[in-house]
Amino acid sequence: MKKTYKIEVDCANCAAKMEDATKKTDGVKNASVNFVMQKMSVEFEDGADVDAVMKQVLKNCKKVESDCEIEL
Repeated sequence: MKKTYKIEVDCANCAAKMEDATKKTDGVKNASVNFVMQKMSVEFEDGADVDAVMKQVLKNCKKVESDCEIEL
């Protein structure tokens, strides 16, 4: 399953950090962040609890970029 989320991030470097943090989250198969469009695409592993995974993604992203936002 693949979903796209609206994000709020201030710089391209921060967006890259968010992408890396998302890719390292359990339940995420792949992810990409488009800084210009302020969007994040996340592909989930089969059987993953999307809501729980995205809550963890937000937590992990906040660790690397404290002022980022993901509209869940």
